[in-house]
Amino acid sequence: MDKYLEESGYKVATDRLYTREDEWVKVENGKATIGITDYAQKQLKDIVGVDLPVLGRTYRKGEAIAFVDSIKASAEVYAPLSGKVIEINESLQDDPQLINKDPYGDGWIARIEVLNIDEAKDLMKPEEYVEYIRRRAR
Repeated sequence: MDKYLEESGYKVATDRLYTREDEWVKVENGKATIGITDYAQKQLKDIVGVDLPVLGRTYRKGEAIAFVDSIKASAEVYAPLSGKVIEINESLQDDPQLINKDPYGDGWIARIEVLNIDEAKDLMKPEEYVEYIRRRAR
């Protein structure tokens, strides 16, 4: 069962790292699952489409890896770590609202093979991300 911290009505999963652009990354055994946070999906509102990353392509940390379209706006999703895309969540093609329903679970966007795990030191821990949300929600 996933554990969460909550701030201003937003959930933050405790088993991931976070970016200032509101992506999350969960690293396990040299592979990383990437998605957008509960905060990000609530800001976007109803998600109506997702342009997924290219399978097999290598992305640098900070590079746009995917695009999310909502009724409110379009947003780029940035790679939180450099890596090669080894899996994409094809379920999002038929049901992009999985990101709204379950941003930390079924709404994941891609899995990558991490090229440089040292890049993770620049990411925020869950408690830091909660504080980051708190400052922005004021």
